[in-house]
Amino acid sequence: MNNSEARDVDVVVIGAGQAGLSGAYHLRRVGLRPDTGFVVLDHAPAPGGAWQFRWPSLTYGKVHGLHALPGMELTGADDERPSSEVIGGYFTRYEDAFGLRVHRPVHVRAVREGAGGRLLVETSEGPYAARALINATGTWDRPFHPRYPGQETFGGRQLHTARYPGPEAFAGLRVIVVGGGASGTQHVLEIAEVAAGTTWVTRRPPVFREGPFGEAQGRAAVALVEERVRKGLPPESVVSVTGLPLNDAIRRARERGVLDRLPMFDRITPEGVAWDDGRTVEADVILWATGFRAAIGHLAPLKLREPGGGIALDGTRAVRDERVHLVGYGPSASTIGANRAGRAAVREIRRLLDRGPAARGGGERRPVDQPAGQRAGEPAVVPG
Repeated sequence: MNNSEARDVDVVVIGAGQAGLSGAYHLRRVGLRPDTGFVVLDHAPAPGGAWQFRWPSLTYGKVHGLHALPGMELTGADDERPSSEVIGGYFTRYEDAFGLRVHRPVHVRAVREGAGGRLLVETSEGPYAARALINATGTWDRPFHPRYPGQETFGGRQLHTARYPGPEAFAGLRVIVVGGGASGTQHVLEIAEVAAGTTWVTRRPPVFREGPFGEAQGRAAVALVEERVRKGLPPESVVSVTGLPLNDAIRRARERGVLDRLPMFDRITPEGVAWDDGRTVEADVILWATGFRAAIGHLAPLKLREPGGGIALDGTRAVRDERVHLVGYGPSASTIGANRAGRAAVREIRRLLDRGPAARGGGERRPVDQPAGQRAGEPAVVPG
């Protein structure tokens, strides 16, 4: 396939979660128009990013903080409503208010080198030829499933956080929850109320954080994740270095022994799990709250990965290709980080577009759309 079959746009944004919508907002602010200057592609069936797939018992009040998207606050949210409904509705209003014209559901199959210095983005609605790319695909589509000896022999049910239906499905069952992150902790707390028994298993002892968590602590935590990404190593989650907030619910659960954690088991048996020291636990369900990996397989043709397995970034820009920006990846995986990353990516992309042909080849310069009456360099006026 070549560019002659593709639709030309300046920028393709892949993903319409927090990071993708932030990028799209800032593209509008610098004068690019939806569907002509840029296009937003999202494979989810509805607005809301990964939030639309969260389990019903994760109400908005249990969310560890959602930073507002740029240009529009989220107000009047009911803490008792499912976060999927609250945030899905907020994202819907946001897309409409700023006229972002998200294309969905659209699956991006691959991004590869095109003709004339453009990137060829192959999608289920046809190809696009772009001068720059904002990749905001997050992690939800790549749940991480560890492998343990005997796993295929287990006679009960195994599922991942990505398919967690809520605590009611575990009533009267013996459940092993694997994973020491925020999701694993929440699962244990909920399931313990209805299950016949729960066992919490983690690779490392969980670290609970007491006291305030201010801007300085947040920056230090993000810096640790950023250092890995700069070296081209796969990113770790920000929560892995911040620890888990110690709230009243967790204190009560610890006092009742609900959060008495066991080290990682050595093998899985037909009846449950076992350790080499002779300990065993029988179970009906193993719930893997073992996190996610970055969904970036479609970028493989560009050969952006470093020997360490990750994509090295300078800010949001891929070190191996200045046309490609990753937002919501590594240090920008938090909601506030995603907003900042979207703004930073667009700032660099605009300089790239103004400079003319892309770094990896020729191609004719196509100027950024500038609304009538707008002076060069002045942000476009958008709703909100």
